[in-house]
Amino acid sequence: MAGLATVLGSGAMTNSIPEVENHDVIFVIGSNTTETHPIIGLKIKKAVRKGAELIVADPRKINLVRFADIWLQHRPGTDVALLNSIMHVIVREDLIDKKFIEEWTEGFESFRESLDEYTPEVGEKITGVPQEDIIKAAILYGNAVRPGIYYTMGITQHTHGTENVYAIANLVLMTGNLGRESTGVNPLRGQNNVQGATDMGCIPEFFPGYQKVMIPGIKEKFEKKWGVSLSGNIGLMATEMTDASLKGNLKALYIMGENPVMSAPDMNHTIKALKNLDFLVVQDIFMTETAELADVILPAACFAEKNGTFTNTERRLQRVRKAVEPPGEAKEDSWIVLELSSKFGYEMRYNFIEEVLHEAGDLWPAVSGINYVRLEKIGLQWPCPTLNHPGTPYLFKGGFPRGKATFSDIKYRPSEELPDNDYPFLLSTGRQLFQYHTGSMTRKISAINKVSPEAYIEIHPDDAKQLCVNDSDTVKVSSRRGSIEIKVLISDRPVKGMVFIPFHFKEAAANVLTNTALDPICKIPEFKVCVVKIECIKKIQG
Repeated sequence: MAGLATVLGSGAMTNSIPEVENHDVIFVIGSNTTETHPIIGLKIKKAVRKGAELIVADPRKINLVRFADIWLQHRPGTDVALLNSIMHVIVREDLIDKKFIEEWTEGFESFRESLDEYTPEVGEKITGVPQEDIIKAAILYGNAVRPGIYYTMGITQHTHGTENVYAIANLVLMTGNLGRESTGVNPLRGQNNVQGATDMGCIPEFFPGYQKVMIPGIKEKFEKKWGVSLSGNIGLMATEMTDASLKGNLKALYIMGENPVMSAPDMNHTIKALKNLDFLVVQDIFMTETAELADVILPAACFAEKNGTFTNTERRLQRVRKAVEPPGEAKEDSWIVLELSSKFGYEMRYNFIEEVLHEAGDLWPAVSGINYVRLEKIGLQWPCPTLNHPGTPYLFKGGFPRGKATFSDIKYRPSEELPDNDYPFLLSTGRQLFQYHTGSMTRKISAINKVSPEAYIEIHPDDAKQLCVNDSDTVKVSSRRGSIEIKVLISDRPVKGMVFIPFHFKEAAANVLTNTALDPICKIPEFKVCVVKIECIKKIQG
């Protein structure tokens, strides 16, 4: 989508966190914001207190629903149908931004025709959301002056996740809600430096700065700077590496700060793949489930034990300063990488860590104007091309830098697995407020474990009655890949027919159950939808 696709592909917010409070309408879809991004969740609640109207689209009754003017409780995996139906209404009510569409986009007529079949009636049939609510949400967003869209992995972790994102982009483009303060489309990154990692080339298609490896001129630029010959082939995504390991096509793996045994889908499949490697290296701050399988473990320093920068979800580079020395033999990640590179015969010569940022600026103009002096007291948002540039709080002011954005004709297609007689429930996985990711850090803290001590499965009261289970009963949850035993939490949060399990707890690991089916474009697994059956195995006597 000429610029917009690059930003959405990078996961970057088009706008800034301080702008959240000044929206007049906020549309949150596929994001349990108050639990997974609590600071931004707080900003959303402040915006509501200041008069913003809130639309929440989520199959679960997340905390933000309490503050919402409209809650669209759609069936898991039906985001495209919901969004297309909303856009159908916006077209029908003539709420599109004709001037923006004409000046800055292309392909609108074909796109508009693709929406014809997605009437609110069809939307209700597919999603389960009453057509009146679809119409109400469409008119509210379509009439807004400063609307913002916020989403996370509830949108992306599907076999059609890329299509979900394109549908959101279509909605923003047709209403002209880009290039202005307190508008935009804002994917929220799940960890503190995911944005920085992707910025610096931790995606197999790109060199640093989202510069494609298969373009000869770009490859030659990096070869000249680094003094080495580089491949122009796209590498494997992390999810593809698992299958390659299992097939014997990948012989060795070096994992830094990642715990795929817990975080990847189908845990048994992942363990089998890692054990099939000839050589596994894990670099981490704690002994994780993945590190337990490693041939070599490299003890790393945590954030407070090293210097450098992190880039957060709003594209803001911020200084990280060493507060304490690493314990024992732990070393900074950069030190380990430099030493390994030397052992392999390639000397990376940096006198101090800031030189890495200087080099990034030489190769990627978006960060050319950023240095440690400028980051001393406050962060800067890329693009920041010169030393006197103030940074860019919001993107696309005045249009797209590489031409017009293209609308995408997106059709709804079902998730890879749907309920049947053998597996009648839809399982969705995710995070909760008091634990973090695979629990390798938070589950070592006794105070947190008192609040969040164990795994649970949320079951709708009607489903619990049908299953003859009560709170705290133990059930066996099985998918086509494996089974776990877990305690019941009866809750009206999930839609009927759906269950939810947080994935932090290794003793009842949700990712034993999840599906390895991938989005064909971005190769993200379908964590948010798989089918399961539930059997009661231990009743609580009362």
